[in-house]
Amino acid sequence: MSIKGRGSTAYGHIGWVQVYCRICNRKLKMGTDIVYKCPKCGKKYRAYFCEADARGLKYRCPYCGSELVQTV
Repeated sequence: MSIKGRGSTAYGHIGWVQVYCRICNRKLKMGTDIVYKCPKCGKKYRAYFCEADARGLKYRCPYCGSELVQTV
């Protein structure tokens, strides 16, 4: 008998809400940090960016050129 919801698949585990910036590889937590993502490349490349790198990119995706949006 196995117990579901343990380990890294458990709801609320930090792996579910943590992403990495594609430029500087900084750990970003979705609820506390300001995170920008590309609406087109978000799923394909996991294109998430920190606030500093998004500003450096002038809020444009380096892959497709579309405008970055801030996640909630």
